[in-house]
Amino acid sequence: MKIGFLFNHDQVHQVAHALPTALAMAQGYPHAEIVVATTNDRLTAEVRRLCDRLGVTVTLKQLGLRRTSTRALASTLEWAVPVTKIGIYRDNLDFFRSLDALVVAEKTSLLLKTRYGLDDLKIIHTRHGAGDRAIGFNAHSATFDHVLVSGTKIRQRLHREAGVPFNKMSLIGYPKFDLMPEPAPRLPFQANGKPTVLYNPHPSPHLSSWYAQGRAVLEHFLHDDRYNLIFAPHVMLFHRKFVLTIDKFRIDRAGVIDQRFLDAPNIHVDLGSAASTDMTYTAAADIYLGDVSSQVYEFLHTPRPCLFLDAHATPWEGDANYAHWQAGEVLTGSDGLGDALDRAVAQHDRYRPVQRALFQRSFELTAERSAVRAARAVMSVLGDATPSVLPEREPETITGTQGLRVA
Repeated sequence: MKIGFLFNHDQVHQVAHALPTALAMAQGYPHAEIVVATTNDRLTAEVRRLCDRLGVTVTLKQLGLRRTSTRALASTLEWAVPVTKIGIYRDNLDFFRSLDALVVAEKTSLLLKTRYGLDDLKIIHTRHGAGDRAIGFNAHSATFDHVLVSGTKIRQRLHREAGVPFNKMSLIGYPKFDLMPEPAPRLPFQANGKPTVLYNPHPSPHLSSWYAQGRAVLEHFLHDDRYNLIFAPHVMLFHRKFVLTIDKFRIDRAGVIDQRFLDAPNIHVDLGSAASTDMTYTAAADIYLGDVSSQVYEFLHTPRPCLFLDAHATPWEGDANYAHWQAGEVLTGSDGLGDALDRAVAQHDRYRPVQRALFQRSFELTAERSAVRAARAVMSVLGDATPSVLPEREPETITGTQGLRVA
């Protein structure tokens, strides 16, 4: 049995969501052939970094564009359109035909069925993140042969909104949490002892706070240094000169970060390193400031103060797509940000129970590693009842770490 794990994106943010499952399968089911496929050097390097960190080896194959026509199109349009991401499928059909199953964190891989007729290939979706955005629950989800879900919230919304049958979903927890840095990291600039805010805007122009309010946020921390700031947006915000979204067609430009922000001693800027995707910053920060990124749920692994920026006059209350905005105060602008940060710390006890409830509905964790649960689910979908050689522990519900690290 040959099972492929595909990482096909410009950036590395999806790797941590599925790679732990691939490694658990390689360790626990030695009779299965596990192949991790990447589509660029950046992804390959991240897979190798995490494999080295976990001390597990796996067969790695880097796919590329093989047709002259696809490479020519990519060289012309890649600045705005993900030609390579889409072209990978057509140019590597022989590889995909060699698989019994393909495990993916994104949805473009469905082209293998809808356009290229690989109906016998089982495609299993791991999803990436446990966020609330509507695009995560659209009808494409029902096209997968199986979906691995992190918690009850995801399971119920996929059934209700995307029409995914309950028997095509497995509740497996959150394999990315298997990589949670412990103890929580502290960045060098945090040695000043000041509480640290993580500003984590999303790239989508119709949802993000960055385009209208982001520079004012940076300006605030430049002139009010009572708090440190980690500015670590979604890694796709600054990846291209222009940001284009297709769920609601929008195009905008993220621009550049002025040197004065880069030089500020209380501001740490990271526009796309691995630390932006491996929970380094969500673990290190004391306060979360964002809009619609699913990373807020990773931050809530330890309940801490949250603030949200609404740059679009959103009627969000009662809207499941903004459920995470119940975790803290929602601001309509950056004016008064200093006072809002102070309130977030002083009033956190008001939001702590809500944060715990949001976390528990998003992630159903047990004492067993989520990646091991996911590996078992994948093998079950493929009709393999062979037990894992990894030791199993009796599941014990874990509700998330409690505590607040703000002085």
